[in-house]
Amino acid sequence: MKSKKCSFEGAQGDSLSARMDLPEESSPEAYVLFAHCFTCSKNLNAISHISKALTDQGLAVFRFDFTGLGESEGDFSDTNFSSNIDDLIKAADYMKSEFRAPEILVGHSLGGAAVLQAAHHIPGAKAVATIAAPCNPDHVKQNFEMKINEINEKGHANVTLEGRSFNIKKQFLDDLDETNMDEVIHTLDRALLIFHSPVDQQVAINNAARIFERAKHPKSFISLDKADHLLSDAKYSTYTGTMLATWAYNYV
Repeated sequence: MKSKKCSFEGAQGDSLSARMDLPEESSPEAYVLFAHCFTCSKNLNAISHISKALTDQGLAVFRFDFTGLGESEGDFSDTNFSSNIDDLIKAADYMKSEFRAPEILVGHSLGGAAVLQAAHHIPGAKAVATIAAPCNPDHVKQNFEMKINEINEKGHANVTLEGRSFNIKKQFLDDLDETNMDEVIHTLDRALLIFHSPVDQQVAINNAARIFERAKHPKSFISLDKADHLLSDAKYSTYTGTMLATWAYNYV
């Protein structure tokens, strides 16, 4: 695939790093906006494999680092779930002005919950796909459960995730508590595809069941068999991208 480095202004005014992946030999049939997982980046191997599979099927993929993560500017401690949604909306606006508005929204893990929310604010989006997504964003609290009391008492705490240190503020927890996903999912009014592994140890399969239960048709579910949460085995991420492209062509 061909790739173009981009940057755009995020919801908090910071410059966010992005890349547009394009089909090698043809013009894109449609554009995909991809949201990465909590504290991850656009360069996660699984995202690269999914993007390659999508571009091989003629779709363009725009992926970016949320504020304060990866190569993007900004302070992660000042972000929250709501600001991620706002970054997604800004990304969609940038795509519309520079390329074409996204018709397909895809999110991995917490990014999946974010695209379900953001879809309501991106009129051109016709289809949404979630990968290993929680049915409620406050699920992310389990990543730093031992620090929650400290965060509530002191207003913040340093949390180690995947070997990296992040400063989590109380406003992050408060924002998660205020989010209502059930109604957002029920009123999505777009085609929905849910990918999830039955052996996911970080976000259990019952989260996928809850999302599927709340969503209206058209909705679909694809099991990722023995995949781990980050789809670290390339065969699962490539499979996800291939199946996603096949499904998306029904709606674009």
